[in-house]
Amino acid sequence: MSEKIRVSEIFGPTIQGEGAVIGVPTVFVRTGGCDFRCSWCDSLHAVDQEYRHTWAPMTSQSVLEAVADLSEGEPLMITLSGGNPAIQPLGELINLGQAQGYTFGMETQGSVVKDWFAKLDMLVLSPKPPSSGMETDWKMLARCVVQGAAQTVLKIVVFDDVDFSYAQEVAKRFPDLPIYLQPGNHTPPPPEDDDAEVDIEGIDDRMRWLVDRVVEKKWYSARVLPQLHVMLWGNKRGV
Repeated sequence: MSEKIRVSEIFGPTIQGEGAVIGVPTVFVRTGGCDFRCSWCDSLHAVDQEYRHTWAPMTSQSVLEAVADLSEGEPLMITLSGGNPAIQPLGELINLGQAQGYTFGMETQGSVVKDWFAKLDMLVLSPKPPSSGMETDWKMLARCVVQGAAQTVLKIVVFDDVDFSYAQEVAKRFPDLPIYLQPGNHTPPPPEDDDAEVDIEGIDDRMRWLVDRVVEKKWYSARVLPQLHVMLWGNKRGV
């Protein structure tokens, strides 16, 4: 009997709001549970054990059926999110979905490695910078890079100069991987209030600062991108 996946929510179709495939139509499968507790986490409803009662145990087939209902059978990209989706048994889901023409992208912090990473169409490794309060296991991150999909990229959230220096260190350790920088969203709402106002002006200021830093340092291989979904919908869930 196959293992069940803890699912926080399935929603879409919408667009991927960040990273290497920003703007691509997708259906999100957000899993429940995480081995990190980032200080600025914007998805606590999929992280904190307090919300475990809202996570549904689902078979891979039932997850794929839910996605197909939302996409009306159109084999879109499926974005595996969390929490940390790497702690869930997602290999069977990827096999079933790809057999029906779906592609799979996943973002994870690189703290857990699974053999099914190689099956993904896009793996986004997003190690957490110092502002998160988390420590990076560089050896584990390197294992994730080795095990990763043909298209593996790095994405770093940047709040300040310390985070920026961290991003440079990540790029130095993995020079063959494309790297995307994203200004931090410093106003995440509590999980029960996803309509809370977001300080878009402050995020825009941080975006401009980040662009300036990249140009100042002549770091021309880096790509600076916004969180498009935050610009459009704030921190609202299900979009």
